[in-house]
Amino acid sequence: MVVAREGTPVRVRDVARVALGPALRQGALDDEGAPAVGGVVVARYRENPQEVIAAVKEQIARIEPGLPSRTLEDGTVSQVRIVPFYDRSVLIGETLGTLSTALYQQILITVLVVLVMLRRMRSSALISGLLPLGVLGSFVLMKATGVDANIMALGGIAIAIGTMVDVGIVFVENIEQHLEPEQSLAQRTAAVRKAAAEVAPAVLTSVLTTMVSFLPVLGLTDSELRLFAPLALTKTYAMGMAMLLALLILPGAALLLLRGRPAPAASASPPTWKSRLYALRNPLAIGLVTLLLVADWLPLGPERGLLLNLLFAGSLIALVLVGFRLFERAYPSLLGAVLQHKALFLLLPLLLTLGGLRAGLSLGREYMPPFDEGSFLYMPTTMPHASSGEAQAMLSQLDAAIAAIPEVDRVVGKLGRVESALDPAPLSMIETVVSYKPEYRVEEDGTRVRQWREQIRTPRDIWEEIGRAAQIPGLTAAPTLMPINARIVMLQSGMRAPMGVKVKGPSLEAIEAFGLDLEAALREVPGLRAETVFADRVVGKPYLEIEIDREAIGRYGLSVVDVQEVLELALGGMTLTRTVEGRERYPVRVRYAREERDSVEALERIFIPTPAGEPVPLSSVARIVYSAGPQMIRSEDTFLTSYVLFDKEPELAEVEAVQRASEHLDHLVEAGSLRVPEGVSYAFAGAYENQVRSEKRLLVLVPVALSLVFILLYLQFHRVVTTLIIGSGVLVAISGGFGLLWLYGQPWFLDFVLLGSSMRDLFQVGTVNLSVAVWIGLIALIGIATDDGVVMSTYLKQVFERSPPTTVQQARELTLEAGARRVRPCLMTTATTLLALLPVITSQGRGSDIMVPLALPALGGMVIALLTLFVVPVLSCAWEERGLRAEGAPGVG
Repeated sequence: MVVAREGTPVRVRDVARVALGPALRQGALDDEGAPAVGGVVVARYRENPQEVIAAVKEQIARIEPGLPSRTLEDGTVSQVRIVPFYDRSVLIGETLGTLSTALYQQILITVLVVLVMLRRMRSSALISGLLPLGVLGSFVLMKATGVDANIMALGGIAIAIGTMVDVGIVFVENIEQHLEPEQSLAQRTAAVRKAAAEVAPAVLTSVLTTMVSFLPVLGLTDSELRLFAPLALTKTYAMGMAMLLALLILPGAALLLLRGRPAPAASASPPTWKSRLYALRNPLAIGLVTLLLVADWLPLGPERGLLLNLLFAGSLIALVLVGFRLFERAYPSLLGAVLQHKALFLLLPLLLTLGGLRAGLSLGREYMPPFDEGSFLYMPTTMPHASSGEAQAMLSQLDAAIAAIPEVDRVVGKLGRVESALDPAPLSMIETVVSYKPEYRVEEDGTRVRQWREQIRTPRDIWEEIGRAAQIPGLTAAPTLMPINARIVMLQSGMRAPMGVKVKGPSLEAIEAFGLDLEAALREVPGLRAETVFADRVVGKPYLEIEIDREAIGRYGLSVVDVQEVLELALGGMTLTRTVEGRERYPVRVRYAREERDSVEALERIFIPTPAGEPVPLSSVARIVYSAGPQMIRSEDTFLTSYVLFDKEPELAEVEAVQRASEHLDHLVEAGSLRVPEGVSYAFAGAYENQVRSEKRLLVLVPVALSLVFILLYLQFHRVVTTLIIGSGVLVAISGGFGLLWLYGQPWFLDFVLLGSSMRDLFQVGTVNLSVAVWIGLIALIGIATDDGVVMSTYLKQVFERSPPTTVQQARELTLEAGARRVRPCLMTTATTLLALLPVITSQGRGSDIMVPLALPALGGMVIALLTLFVVPVLSCAWEERGLRAEGAPGVG
């Protein structure tokens, strides 16, 4: 009831129409061209996404039976269901599966190397046992310290696998050389104790230097710290566990298992079948491990069959191991020749180092390598003056066009914002999640069927197909984004693109005008995708403004507030109360009927009550005009802000793209072609800022870590010269890492087909830019490359202290003796580290595109680190000879 007059009630239905009405629409959801209703789940800060998703699925399963349902005419029961259209747990599972498989393959390939190189079953079993125990111990420490098993955590263990086995190799190899077959238990115990004590300082120093070299990772900040800290921690855990097992368990186990190498008999009786079977233990074990490795690895792919994969993998491993075996046999002769021509030899590592460092300077720079998430986030925009209905029509057309692409699995588009303060998106902003099919589908019999068309070779090709399908009038192009990466970029910079320019100024009109000038200028920059350059249209949204005539309202005795209250009630509506429907609450709003407010003419007929009691039309006291205004107002640092977005060509690095754009704009400003208005400023922003920030921090942290490594080495050897000699070997290895990264960017590198497979595709050859991931790989290389130098220098020190040389010739002979004694364990550590990285380099699953840049520096560094086996002895011998010549000792020229 509104009022009662003379006993007659006047009800609402007598003066108004009561009906259900919609709330103000802020967004829309579309599923492959059909309207849909959706929801968004937001995880709490620092929560595990996998656990959150599992809990959400569990809750959905509980409430789903109670969702509304109805029986159709044919008797079929139709029930509302909750169907996820973007489930991150699938990506997490695939990524962890890729890394878990790589870990398993690494363990197998490491065991295989140990079996082949040692040629003794007991020694091989002793060393191989360290790997699973060390990995399990790392998992225990991860659980205790709250480190989740994510891609980076498993990646740290993957990088450490080759180095973990190095610890056991050095111990077992030295123990074997001290044991004799006929020793008593007391003699064997003393021999094991002496052998372990002989190499323990070197191994401990190597492990500590590896751990200390990773300190820069823990000194990073922001997103890179959260991303790479698990890798640094798990690698440290793995190395620490390997060291503890080697110090506490390995000597006792060696005492029980090892018996020493038997001397060859002068006259042997004919072998029995038992002795022959016993001799076949090691070859049979090698064959079994090779079969298990290849059956799981299948580097050429399942479609090539087990036989071809076995042939390829066996040949590859054999090539490396046979090459190392030949190198071991030729090493004494080569080292002897090198010691005679030191200066000439040292030119080789010097030239390689200079070439490698120069190659590193030529590499592009980016924050992180692109990560294939299995889906794209296509984010175009409409013009700001587009209506809600027109924007929805564009969204449906866009989603239907993308869904027609054969490689696309699911397309769901969002327009505007959800009912959350965490998603302040205007109606002109479209977010379309495009999930595409994996390249291969695995049938029940294990065969793989390719699901992409012949012309589609990479996800980039799918993105180009999406771009062509999405060419709809009224929609802009979009930068290449994937859902997780896009959210990170938007949270960090506020922009919906990995790169862009932030324009700040005193007024919306000024920043929009200058943004349009930047848009035209940036489209001229080579390397930038011109179709993705887009400046925000800040003030392009149409508004209907009511300008109140203060003199007119004064003549009628009205105030501005009086007029505004009427307009609020007539146009916007006013909430008078709320109706209670069970547990539901609905606002009761009063406003003019639609036909009384849907045109300018209707608005002009709105009557304003006056104190005199005679209402006047709105046209008598106000003027109604159209104007252009903002659809969204941004501000940063107290300034109004707009964005100019752009994307780069795939072959160009982020930092280089920004540098080109910045230089081009600076040139235009200096030439007067681009004028910056008064009060307006601009700055480049985006993911490249993270790269610049992390590089600045690493430039401080890496020298600090190297200084700590230098101190550790000095405490071990008590000689600055020895420490510098080991450091020279590390420098050579780093140049090798840079060299391999440069080779990966060359079109001719590995450009051949073997057994029907492209080697470039197998080893994932492509441009690799200097990113934080690559720097982490180089930091890992520093610790790995130190090991051989420490092991070699330790024995050189022991030899020179045991038998101080008195002549130059004696110095060379002692150096040759030490080198020949330590070359085998050094080669084994290099081989295990080198081959253990092959499953990571050739892995094709989710997450491999992050792990390959991490592993490449170590792979290239360990290949060229073989020179360390010459550099360290040569420089050590040269220093000893220098001292002898200074004392006037006799020698040779």
